[in-house]
Amino acid sequence: MNQRSNPRVLLRLLGLLRPYRLRLALAGLALLLASGSVLLLGNGLRLVIDRGFLAADTQALAQTLVLMLVVVAVLALASALRYYQVTWIGERLAADLRKRVFDHLLTLEPSFFESASSGRAAGEIASRLTADTSVLQSLFGSSVSLALRNLVMLVGAVVLMLVTQPWLSAMVLIGIPATLLPIIWYGRRVRRLSRTSQDHVAELGRYAEEALSGIQTLQAFTHEAVDKAHYAQRVEQAFDSAVERTQQRAWLTGIAMLVVFAAVGLMLWQGGQAVLAGTMSAGELSAFIFYAVLAAGAIATLAEVAGDVQRAAGAAERLLELLDTPPTIQSPHNPPSLPKPLRGEIRLENVHFTYPGRETPALDGFDLHIQPGERVALVGPSGAGKSTLLALLLRFYDPSQGYITLDGSDIRTLDLIALRRAMGLVAQEPVLFSGSVADNLRYGDPDADNERLRIATQDASALDFIDALPQGFDTPLGPGGVQLSGGQRQRLAIARALLKNPAVLLLDEATSALDAESERLVQQALDRLMVGRTSIVIAHRLATVIAADRLLVLDGGHLVAAGTHEELIISSPLYRHLAALQFGGET
Repeated sequence: MNQRSNPRVLLRLLGLLRPYRLRLALAGLALLLASGSVLLLGNGLRLVIDRGFLAADTQALAQTLVLMLVVVAVLALASALRYYQVTWIGERLAADLRKRVFDHLLTLEPSFFESASSGRAAGEIASRLTADTSVLQSLFGSSVSLALRNLVMLVGAVVLMLVTQPWLSAMVLIGIPATLLPIIWYGRRVRRLSRTSQDHVAELGRYAEEALSGIQTLQAFTHEAVDKAHYAQRVEQAFDSAVERTQQRAWLTGIAMLVVFAAVGLMLWQGGQAVLAGTMSAGELSAFIFYAVLAAGAIATLAEVAGDVQRAAGAAERLLELLDTPPTIQSPHNPPSLPKPLRGEIRLENVHFTYPGRETPALDGFDLHIQPGERVALVGPSGAGKSTLLALLLRFYDPSQGYITLDGSDIRTLDLIALRRAMGLVAQEPVLFSGSVADNLRYGDPDADNERLRIATQDASALDFIDALPQGFDTPLGPGGVQLSGGQRQRLAIARALLKNPAVLLLDEATSALDAESERLVQQALDRLMVGRTSIVIAHRLATVIAADRLLVLDGGHLVAAGTHEELIISSPLYRHLAALQFGGET
């Protein structure tokens, strides 16, 4: 991974600010007013000393102080307005960026998240969505404003110093280029270290998510001590990289301040000599000191912001890396419409497919024709290609050779959303999301009313246990539906598929992990779900699919036999072997 982030990458984010031009203009106006007010205070200080104190003129002193009070009031109002507008813009940028990245992530194929490449684990990506966007929010909602304000004050202070005392200004201005050199050198180091630090923090999130999501397995294997040690090791790596980055930022800030304020000290000595010699008034020296301190403080702040910019560049690079990843599975530009009603005829012709990073084909020259409304069961040993077939039908992957059609249309020519809407998936381990029972059911149909929810759950043999929950359909399920048994989660998944009303039903070992009673209820629900639909069922337990219209025997990515249970017992040695293992003896 490239560790050298270029701050120019931040310019790409400016496009997100385009809709908020009015707020940007208002913030810019407030910034100029605030900066100008601060600079006016230096001239006010000169008048107070020369015309008030030294001239002993009470009226002039009062008038000057009143004017300074007005300037301070303008400064306060402008600063408050600037702070609100800039903070709003920073928060808005972070929110828009989070939405844009999340929206883009949902268009990426599952293989992206399954890749072994660094930075693609779900926990690491979640860290980018939260931690990295927060870094950018801080930059655009605070640091950029500080930088612009101090840049304006630096320019204004330098101009006013030159007007007030040209020769003395040279001593302060010598410190400016001397300060820029360490800023540039240390800034590069901070940028590289920031990217490394952010990567370590993302790894912490990934590891913690993995450990907590598998907490039962972790505890069952008494792996707590090992995982504590591994996590602690990663925490220390993140801490060490953060400390190293902080050390460089500390040097960056400290050296900048030392150089500038050393120049200010030298200027004070020379200015004091000029006042004693009578070539400069005390008021002019005070105003000059005021401007010099403003210039020194501005440079120190700019040095701080330079570190923030380097850190934000690393965060922006990580987020834009996600946004720049194009989905390999996309809808064509002008997809044909699916026929209505959809019959559900499926055909695979000479399909070849190998998973990324592997050499052995998952499907090799695969041919299959499924009639509309046919109930087909896929059987065979693990790794035969059964689940791969479902993944290809849903276009989670595309075959490297051959094609798949739905009602005569190549699925690669169809709109991706329309294709997936036509298919209903019930997985072996159904995924439920945080939210209520009703929220999870409406994944099948967001517009389903309560009556339809009750009908679907009744058909899925789920209504009784839902009514027994504390709040019925409004009961929160927790992450992954942890409060429900495996059979209950499976029946909710079936009800969800019923609400979707798909033309093609894909069942991936939907009853393999259930006890006998749960399996009976789920199988009844599945039988109702499959009525009138093309159904493709993956099953290791042959007893659940004997009644299928046709059983397809897969082995090594090939279709090796097809027929009814009775036909395959006679014609297929592999099927006969599988049946003997499950039913006992040669069947």
